[in-house]
Amino acid sequence: MTDASQDQEKIELEQEETPPEARDNHPNPAIRAVAEKDIGSAIAVAGHPIHAMMVHFPIALVVSTLGVDVFYWWTGDAFWMRVGVWSAGAAFAFGVLAAIVGTIELLAVPGIRVRVASWNHAVAAMVLVAISGANAGLRLFAPELILPNGLIMSALASMAAGFAGWHGGKLVFDHGVGLLISPRQ
Repeated sequence: MTDASQDQEKIELEQEETPPEARDNHPNPAIRAVAEKDIGSAIAVAGHPIHAMMVHFPIALVVSTLGVDVFYWWTGDAFWMRVGVWSAGAAFAFGVLAAIVGTIELLAVPGIRVRVASWNHAVAAMVLVAISGANAGLRLFAPELILPNGLIMSALASMAAGFAGWHGGKLVFDHGVGLLISPRQ
């Protein structure tokens, strides 16, 4: 391989690994300043971000609550109603825990705060926690309204989980937030 082709390959690799909005050599000085900020995790165990480990539980429980509601609608068996109470309640509880850790990360790390995707993720996650709380409360205090209201809230919560997860994934995969080794190293 010639030196010119090696240089071209190196440039292409750097362009692939670094998002266009967070390059150190971006023409806009404000965007260059964003790229230079720390994006490491403030709350981690052995370098692994706690928030990224915690979000799997509420997401799985929100989606399983939707599945449980479909089974309840399909069979009419009260067993699925009771499972839905626990599933929705656990989704809300784990969502609150993940939200607390995520909020601390957002406020503690300047490199996360300055990225638009982090605010989109935070807003979507708060909407998800609110819907999950309403869904759990409905099941506890008005179980006769699970069909159709609980089913609708479960569907909305699943969509909010998808949206929040999409923006959370953007933070990790596009911006390198919380990774031990960033593409710039």
